[in-house]
Amino acid sequence: MNQPLRFGAIGLDHRHIFHLVGENIAAGAECVGYCPMTSDPRVLAGFRERFPDLRPVDRERLFDDPTIDFIVTAAIPRDRPAIAIRAMRAGKDVMVDKPGATRFDQVTELECVERETRRIFSICFSERYVVRACEVASRLVADGAIGRVVQTTGLGPHRLNRAIRPPWFFEPETFGGILTDIGSHQIDQFLHFTGNADAEVVASSVANHSLPDVPQFEDFGEILLRAHAATGFIRVDWYTQNGLPAWGDGRLFLLGTEGTIELRKYVDLDGRPGADHLFLVDARESRHIDCSSEPLTYFANFQNDVRLRTATAMPRHHALTVTRLAIEAQVSARRLEERP
Repeated sequence: MNQPLRFGAIGLDHRHIFHLVGENIAAGAECVGYCPMTSDPRVLAGFRERFPDLRPVDRERLFDDPTIDFIVTAAIPRDRPAIAIRAMRAGKDVMVDKPGATRFDQVTELECVERETRRIFSICFSERYVVRACEVASRLVADGAIGRVVQTTGLGPHRLNRAIRPPWFFEPETFGGILTDIGSHQIDQFLHFTGNADAEVVASSVANHSLPDVPQFEDFGEILLRAHAATGFIRVDWYTQNGLPAWGDGRLFLLGTEGTIELRKYVDLDGRPGADHLFLVDARESRHIDCSSEPLTYFANFQNDVRLRTATAMPRHHALTVTRLAIEAQVSARRLEERP
């Protein structure tokens, strides 16, 4: 039987660190410690509450420990590439929160270091990898349940929760902009479900409709993608209101040549309880599938890839292709201005 893999956590700046650590532990790995440095003490407090048995360890000790197999990080997005590069050059694989980078030069350097070190650089796109309905949709699409997927529509609304956001959250140079950040989720899903390795950004736009006191922030964004025989539309925003019993009504629509799939990831407005709802329409019927008990596979697959040097959790180059496309959409986006 394989010995558990060992990992360390560096970059406790975003709450996504909770599932990066928790799901890797659930998949069988051992967390040997975490660096307590943070830009948001509330994240550190929440981490300690969830993982009271884990111990703080100096960041350099985590990098230098030869018994540690991989590093996870949910640092400030601008800082994630440097952490990943330091880890890969120390002989460790890496799992980062999205976005994996905020600038083109960071992507280029990550590509070079990944190639030179032959380490794994993986991004946990949580809107796919921590969504059980996406597990079922992936299997259905792979089995040909709706034929060939020719178009995707990905909606990523989020609740702002402004009172709990750290200052860096409103600074584009630190988080990368709305398309680099949350738009990367939907780009990942477009490539995955249409079976494409790359895409073209046809058009993109961003806006700040509701926060005039932070004029550089963006609370709305959209992207139009095109790839081989497939197109995709993406809309992301920070407008989810408190009346919704979830942080966002995330939706994914898959249009196939022989059917359709709709995912209501976090809430079903028709009244079914819980999350992870899938609706399938094909030539025979339309039906609802409760996906809430479907196991997540990304974390176990990533750990197997670390052991076997394979690429089952994520195709090679996928993470950085998504990141580059998201940055391209951000940089080329037309900024919508308010009417006078």
